[in-house]
Amino acid sequence: MSENSIVRSSAIMAAGTFVSRITGLIRGLLLVAVLGTKLLGDTFNVANTMPNILYNLIIGGALTAVFVPQMVRAIRGEDGGSAFISRLVTATSVVLGLLVVVSIVAAPLLVRIFASSYVGRPEFNLTVLFMRYCLPQIFFMGLFALLGQVANAKGKFGPMMWAPVFNNIVGIAVFGYFMHISKSWKVSTISSGQATWLSLGTTAGFVIQLLVLIPVIRQTKIKIRPRFDWRDPEIRKSLHLASWTLAFAAFSQLSYLVTVNLSTGAAVRALKAGVTTGVGFTPYGNAFLILMLPHSVITISIVTAILPLLSRHALDGKIQEIHDELVRAIRLVGIITVPSAIAFLLYGPLITRTLFFGISNADARYLGLVLSAFAVGLLPLSVNLIALRGLNAFENVKLQVLSNAIMNVAASLMALFAALVLPAKWVTVGLAGALALSYYIGAWTSIRLLNRYEISIRTQEITGLYSRLALIYAAVAIPLYFIMGHLPGGNTFKLIVVLMFSGLGYLGLARTFKIAEVGTAFSLFLKPRR
Repeated sequence: MSENSIVRSSAIMAAGTFVSRITGLIRGLLLVAVLGTKLLGDTFNVANTMPNILYNLIIGGALTAVFVPQMVRAIRGEDGGSAFISRLVTATSVVLGLLVVVSIVAAPLLVRIFASSYVGRPEFNLTVLFMRYCLPQIFFMGLFALLGQVANAKGKFGPMMWAPVFNNIVGIAVFGYFMHISKSWKVSTISSGQATWLSLGTTAGFVIQLLVLIPVIRQTKIKIRPRFDWRDPEIRKSLHLASWTLAFAAFSQLSYLVTVNLSTGAAVRALKAGVTTGVGFTPYGNAFLILMLPHSVITISIVTAILPLLSRHALDGKIQEIHDELVRAIRLVGIITVPSAIAFLLYGPLITRTLFFGISNADARYLGLVLSAFAVGLLPLSVNLIALRGLNAFENVKLQVLSNAIMNVAASLMALFAALVLPAKWVTVGLAGALALSYYIGAWTSIRLLNRYEISIRTQEITGLYSRLALIYAAVAIPLYFIMGHLPGGNTFKLIVVLMFSGLGYLGLARTFKIAEVGTAFSLFLKPRR
């Protein structure tokens, strides 16, 4: 697959992902406007994040990566993969259903584990209530992920990226309604009925997201029926590989468990110390949401496009082609992630003061400082994901587990160090920085592990282009950083000015210095498809 083909295959997904992330950001902004960035916001965010934690821990990694090579092989069969995929969908549905039931019953225990500082406080019961109505999301997001991979294996990439838009629209409607009726809620003033409907409205978005994908699966001509004959060798192989993703996800959740406990604990301690700014888990989660915008739009779109191709190359023993695809993908994502990282680093507080309404300027500025701390990790975050997908192509989950274990142990240790040495008010900023630094360890480890398959990605294949892109963007962005405080108008006008001029300057200098990847990528993304 040529560079042009990768970009064109990614264009529809990137468009869908962009709209999805923008609507998701709007949804997040409304949620912050309703619940704020203090303890009430933390209770909902801890509860609403739990479905993702359990889903990724038990089955998410298998659905998003491990099963794709299996589907590619099955689709080459006589029945076009219908039998294998039917068994897989049936088994997955049963596992997801059981997981929902068990997790709802165990909700109080989950809160004790992930937000231990809430025990004995009013936040505990409220978090349990929120969580029990959010946990059914596991079932719907799991089936959506599996059916989305079926569509991807058949070459239908766009719908999976566009379906979350409908989820976000539902969330926007729900949070918009509650913003209209809420009166500066606090943990002590929100009613159980209001908490219930807020959670159920959030879960309804995932139901709609799944239903949108059903007609797309019908178009693939894969006939999915309930099948309980799970002794098929391919299903056994899939389940064996999936069992390794449990270890992969367990290490991922290790650092997350540490982060949630440290950030919620810091918020409680800061409140007792008289700090009125929201400094807990909510700033962390919302800053990460902004960080993920460029990563999701460009990196995940490209990775999703090349994974089936990498799987075919692995099946055919084309090692050099896999190396070339991975390097090409890493270079392509840098075109967006390099300037985005610098922009988040320099303009983080300005971005959040502009975007987050309904909260104080101090809360918004703190959220921006968390975003700036995250920014340094955007580049290795994307590089690591691409390298891991190279390992996916060989169906070697063990090496992915090793890489993820090293990265997350490092993240946890650095997070604990930050919590010990920093005042409670600054712990969350330190946690963001710790996670960002851990991505460098993860990217380096994953690239080194690719050597097991004689895929050697040399440093100069990445750093040369990334350094030139960074210097070009910084040459425009840094002067703007120093003058933005003197610009007339409010935060919105200042943000538009600095982003517009830094972006145009970046493109202009890239053209002047003849960085071919920038011009090629943007021309292909903007070129209408025939």
